[in-house]
Amino acid sequence: MRLMFYGVSIMAKRVEFRTKKSNHMGTVTVLVLVAMFCSVVFIKSVSLGNKRDEYNKKIEALNAQITEEEERTKELEEYEKYTKTVKYVEEVAKEKLGLVYEDEIVFESGVEEE
Repeated sequence: MRLMFYGVSIMAKRVEFRTKKSNHMGTVTVLVLVAMFCSVVFIKSVSLGNKRDEYNKKIEALNAQITEEEERTKELEEYEKYTKTVKYVEEVAKEKLGLVYEDEIVFESGVEEE
């Protein structure tokens, strides 16, 4: 004997209710998975943004260091040119070797330098 409720059997109603309930559970599961995926992607994008900022700071620091080294290279090249001049040779001869020209007069003080 089948029970009828407004022209539909009670068994058919139970089956219909179960399929609707499982459809809702599937939808909720999919939504939860999508939300988890989106949160992971967001967290990773923030992390990558922070790394990018760190790398940009390192690049700026290295570019500044390159500029300083290029300036130092120019100074060393100028010093190299200067060391090849007669003026430099005269200065070194006077300061380090104590040499003077024949017609120069040297005045010495009585105080010794340390």
